[in-house]
Amino acid sequence: MSGSGTPTSLAEVVAALDDRYPPAWAEQWDRVGLVVGDPAAPVRRVVCVVDCVPETADEAIDAGADLIVAHHPLLLRGVSSVAATTYKGRIVHRLIKHDVALYVAHTNADVANPGVSDALAARLGLTALRPVRPAEGTAAGDGRGSGRIGRLPRPTTLAELARRAATVLPATAWGVRAAGDPDRTVETLAVCGGAGDFLLDAATAAGADAYLTADLRHHPASEHGAEGGPALLDAAHWATERPWLDDLADFLRAGRDLTVTVSDLVTDPWTVHAAGPEPRIEVGSPSRAIANRAAPPPDPTAPEPTTAARPATESVPAADAVPPTDKEPAP
Repeated sequence: MSGSGTPTSLAEVVAALDDRYPPAWAEQWDRVGLVVGDPAAPVRRVVCVVDCVPETADEAIDAGADLIVAHHPLLLRGVSSVAATTYKGRIVHRLIKHDVALYVAHTNADVANPGVSDALAARLGLTALRPVRPAEGTAAGDGRGSGRIGRLPRPTTLAELARRAATVLPATAWGVRAAGDPDRTVETLAVCGGAGDFLLDAATAAGADAYLTADLRHHPASEHGAEGGPALLDAAHWATERPWLDDLADFLRAGRDLTVTVSDLVTDPWTVHAAGPEPRIEVGSPSRAIANRAAPPPDPTAPEPTTAARPATESVPAADAVPPTDKEPAP
């Protein structure tokens, strides 16, 4: 409600989120929807996060939030206890003690239109978007599906695109790495927020010149490149999904008396990046082998290298024990 003086109930917010991201669109293995909270409770302040971890829970509590909307499920796999002696149990107890509800939109938000990959595509200026893999079943139609493919504002090289992606995506220690000829021209780009190597073949079939996602694994990426697939860009998982939170926040604010904020706390588990000697790329062989230049001996007088780390005071574990690809369950 807006301007009525009556607080919006949690049930109303959940209904709006369920309408935009129907739970039926989620993968069978996924766990989405309301996790903690009384539907009758009032909601005035919402915090949107990628991961519900102790640090983002504290952030929401300190902000006086009534609701956390998270992308990654806290309770993806079954548990027999939420006692405060367990990692997840401590989070659940802390939320309940402070009257903070928790709602999750995960793979149902991935396939939505607009969804997680649309927000990622917007950061890179892509136009004429379509799904990399159109949705089937209850989610089919209206441009829904996994990943997005579109055209860049102008042709660019793979090396330039990697630098551009590192600039427009939220900063992480991981950054952005690429596989392929640095001088390869890229006009059509496929993207997928989160772990996306399950779409490697679909990105090839869709005609992408390059594919940007997260959590690419050595063997699938190597075989994909050897078979002539699109160039690959691998960014931090959190960074590819964080852009969606802005769209989510705008949706929650529209027509409702809600104060909605987005967490910029970096919950990506990788906290240090150390670059080695710059490699020399030998383009033309099937494997596009990399021959590293010999590293010079260390200089004992050189200062210690700096490292990039999240602003948290201690290491933050991953949001949940998720399937290896985050989009598809383990075989």
